[in-house]
Amino acid sequence: MMLADSNLIIYAASGKHPELVDWFLKNELTVSAVSLVETLGYHKLNRREKTALDTIYSTMVILYPSPEEFQTAIQLRQQRAMSLGDALIAATAINNNLTLATHNPKDFSWIKSLGVLDPMGT
Repeated sequence: MMLADSNLIIYAASGKHPELVDWFLKNELTVSAVSLVETLGYHKLNRREKTALDTIYSTMVILYPSPEEFQTAIQLRQQRAMSLGDALIAATAINNNLTLATHNPKDFSWIKSLGVLDPMGT
């Protein structure tokens, strides 16, 4: 199983990447609750975008960070500068033995205990 990063969800909801929507449908994906905050909490989110995001999230298992994941996120941030969201998403993937699917693999490639996949290419 894989954990989808917020950026992939945004790309899929945009309607500009039908191949990514197909990839989402073909794979059993989970998502961190952090991604819900990052995407649904966007202050300029319009009704169509919200509907698209809600549709995507309805097909996914949502994982809420545990105390252990907060500890892993702390350890990651102590090693290298990274956003709180990225640290919690990476920690959720690590602690649940999930590959992280993202279009920003370079942001996570330094984390040896994390498998990373970019379904959009390069």
